Amino acid sequence: MAGIIGTSSTAPIFASRPLSSHSSPTPSFSLHPSSGLSSGRKFYGGVALPLKKGRSHLHLSISNVATSPAQEEVQKLTSSKENQRPVYPFAAIVGQDEMKLCLLLNVIDPKIGGVMIMGDRGTGKSTTVRSLVDLLPEIRVVYGDPFNSDPEDAEVQGPEVRDKVMKGEQLPVVSTKINMVDLPLGATEDRVCGTIDIEKALTEGVKAFEPGLLAKANRGILYVDEVNLLDDHLVDVLLDSAASGWNTVEREGISISHPARFILIGSGNPEEGELRPQLLDRFGMHAQVGTVRDAELRVKIVEERARFDKNPKEFRESYIAEQEKLQQQIDSARSALSSVTIDHDLRVKISKVCAELHVDGLRGDIVSNRAAKALAALKGRDKVTAEDIATVIPNCLRHRLRKDPLESIDSGVLVIEKFYEVFG
Repeated sequence: MAGIIGTSSTAPIFASRPLSSHSSPTPSFSLHPSSGLSSGRKFYGGVALPLKKGRSHLHLSISNVATSPAQEEVQKLTSSKENQRPVYPFAAIVGQDEMKLCLLLNVIDPKIGGVMIMGDRGTGKSTTVRSLVDLLPEIRVVYGDPFNSDPEDAEVQGPEVRDKVMKGEQLPVVSTKINMVDLPLGATEDRVCGTIDIEKALTEGVKAFEPGLLAKANRGILYVDEVNLLDDHLVDVLLDSAASGWNTVEREGISISHPARFILIGSGNPEEGELRPQLLDRFGMHAQVGTVRDAELRVKIVEERARFDKNPKEFRESYIAEQEKLQQQIDSARSALSSVTIDHDLRVKISKVCAELHVDGLRGDIVSNRAAKALAALKGRDKVTAEDIATVIPNCLRHRLRKDPLESIDSGVLVIEKFYEVFG
């Protein structure tokens, strides 16, 4: 890993943060009756409501628990100190350089499209992904918005925020770390997409929309452990959202759409089943994780884990310097990413590799270019080299090759062989 990202063998990690400490108070959209008669359709904050003569129409509002950004920060600090379980430091993870590099590149450039991590049981897949929380950079969001709306980019703004922007209202803005949301295998479709609160409708006579996990994951990371065991109906939901970047909820005659752009990270054991090709193609990169065979390295991993279990706070403090160093490296790479260039000749060779490997579509070309630029930025350079491409192209194309049941060679090896054939 040190040779890849240009840091010492003790490369730092991102600053840790509890998953719940950065969650904003759970808001709800309430549709309250108001006076006046109308007909046809009327739009409230991006929500289309059918209106009929002789019935009062409804208006959209949001209610939140916190009353100010300052109060929310106090709640976050209290939550982080009292209710959060310690996260294993990213810098303390031994080995598994391929998986760690793929995760870092996606943090630097979220448009790469996420990571699919497949490997043996007990190889630290879930631990590594969740340790990424400490390294996530901050983003600017509209305070109190359940969709983590960007105050400047309309493409990732919720309906209420878009409505306020059109009216020229001033938006309260706060900085918060990128959110990581876990998608449980047993989650219902309503929990993932959002739902109408029927109980509130019966008791209070109003219809309240409760945003789901996709709303919370907007502009963040959606992590699915054992993704190959995910129910088909949830896979379809993820496919729709990943393809369009929007989630549409149709409930009780009301249609609500909100942005759902997230980095999709999945992990699983290939022995437990294959992933549907449609979903597999949505992952920008694919990392394979194997069991460490070196006895000395295995002993080191066991000892580090024992130290963490014995005193998590002291263990995390011992890696603070490395974590901060890596976080600074990531922040610098994100800032410099837009200035990184890649020669036209290298772009042509990347596309030639994809074409000769019979990769369907152009996602392989796009992701390979993005990942190579992100790696160059991580190394502190403003120009992509062939070495950068050689490092990332197996992870970008391995899962996009057509499966041959008679082929015994690993798909990653096929990509490397074709790379050297094309690049000379």
